[in-house]
Amino acid sequence: MLNIPKLKNQDSPQFLLMAGPCAIEGRDMALRIAEQIVTITDRLQIPYIFKGSYRKANRTKIDSFTGIGDEKALKILQEVSQTFGIPTVTDIHESDEAAMAAEYVDVLQIPAFLCRQTELLAAAAATGKAVNVKKGQFLSGASMRFAVEKIQETNPAAPVLLTDRGNSFGYGDLIVDFRNIPEMRSFDVPVIMDCTHSLQQPNQASGVTGGKPKLIETIAKAAIAVGTDGLFIETHPNPAEAKSDGANMLPLDQLEALLERLVRVREAIL
Repeated sequence: MLNIPKLKNQDSPQFLLMAGPCAIEGRDMALRIAEQIVTITDRLQIPYIFKGSYRKANRTKIDSFTGIGDEKALKILQEVSQTFGIPTVTDIHESDEAAMAAEYVDVLQIPAFLCRQTELLAAAAATGKAVNVKKGQFLSGASMRFAVEKIQETNPAAPVLLTDRGNSFGYGDLIVDFRNIPEMRSFDVPVIMDCTHSLQQPNQASGVTGGKPKLIETIAKAAIAVGTDGLFIETHPNPAEAKSDGANMLPLDQLEALLERLVRVREAIL
């Protein structure tokens, strides 16, 4: 399993789970979500990384929610890690954010639109933290080997993960090409399937991204069946009230039953 500090259940045969809210909206909400997911993943022996963006830089409209303040959100992520003994992951958007975020989290995530940004990848690698690179919606899985090379050549000790989140399909939809999972696994790095962002419906006329959350389980089952190492799921107690990406998030009260079913799928293919 991944060499990430504080990662629980490293010898578990189960898939890795990255899960949490799209954005850090406040301390109490983050801790409440983390506590519920930790309880579930401990019982199911699923290695878990708490996910939360400290800032949302890629928004459709100028007045869209971007965050509660960088330092405030990063300190909440740090508190989640310290409270529950779990690693955390957050996005970075500019090279100078890498060192700042690395003081608080265990995994630095490169957004899909930025996966070709050499300086950003190098800055993340230079911190020595694990780097999770989202595959661009405009790229094949095979082309992601260059992102891996940029990180590994900058810092061979930095763990690398790749995450698929679908490919652009026309102007307002995405489609998942499951050939990308084995292609990216051939680079000898763990591959994660983003089961929520891959169901986005971007570029809507309203300026608010849509989604198809009813298909989260379908994407997750298919990804496990073709050998993904982990799943990425954004979840919220009430997605309709979420300040970011609520249209494609999984209601938190549905997560436990979903993971139980996914564990059985995983066990069936081992």
